[in-house]
Amino acid sequence: MNAKGWIWQGLGIGTYEEIERILPNDYHPLLDPKETQEAVFAVKNYIEENLCRELNLMMVQVPLMVDVESGVNDLLDRDGSRTPIQFHIKNDFDKHPIDAQVVQAAKWKRVALRQFGMLSGEGICTDMRAVRKDYFLDHDHGAYVDQWDWERTISHEDRNLDYLKTTVRKIWKVLKGAETHVQNLFPMLKAKYPSLPEEISFIHAEDILELYPDMPRKERETATPQKNPALFIIGIGWTLKDGYPHEMRAADYDDWVTETVSEDGRPMHGLNGDILVWNPVTMRRHELSSMGI
Repeated sequence: MNAKGWIWQGLGIGTYEEIERILPNDYHPLLDPKETQEAVFAVKNYIEENLCRELNLMMVQVPLMVDVESGVNDLLDRDGSRTPIQFHIKNDFDKHPIDAQVVQAAKWKRVALRQFGMLSGEGICTDMRAVRKDYFLDHDHGAYVDQWDWERTISHEDRNLDYLKTTVRKIWKVLKGAETHVQNLFPMLKAKYPSLPEEISFIHAEDILELYPDMPRKERETATPQKNPALFIIGIGWTLKDGYPHEMRAADYDDWVTETVSEDGRPMHGLNGDILVWNPVTMRRHELSSMGI
């Protein structure tokens, strides 16, 4: 059994006309370019070190490319709209050719868990770099992806919402600690924008639909964190009461089908979700992590 996740990625608005209309045009950075690079690396180093400590992970190197025949990049999504970048390696004038793909790491991590002999409660983390050619490029998405991918071996008994929430709280502790760390290094970051809350809230995708039944999904995700500026949406991928999933999720990515029970006794589905925060710069939601069992 695996608990997995990736850290730092977002959701686009949808069209460039919407971007022009919605996003602020008066943004001015609080740090100069040199300070920005120093802050970025301070945050990355803090998260990497403390994520491994909190989740008992070992840093490993992920390959940039894999053999197409390996099957590691199968099913990047459910509807086939995103496909890996593929290229041909001639290898000795095509005497020993290889068709390769840029790795996406979602399934590679599970192979690596076995390769490195990870026991229950142990895991791996890697700083993955990839290229996504099917994204809409905006303030949240780029064709180049740099994100942490992690995976941990768990027992069958750990396949439950309590275990998922405990893991999310550990990740939130790291993210909140990273904010405090960089604010101490650069106090001007505290002057204009509010800090992240100490605790993260949990809500099921079905509950968000009930709160905002007339809103499209992207608008629901922007409305919800205005009241709870840090939340984890559970059950992304299962078909909701309106007949649509909150978001499409690949069949081999994480578990959005297992039956669960809400705190008030209602039947639900899913042992997965996303960490969202309110972004005071864009005045929209921002996704920090997508993860699940």
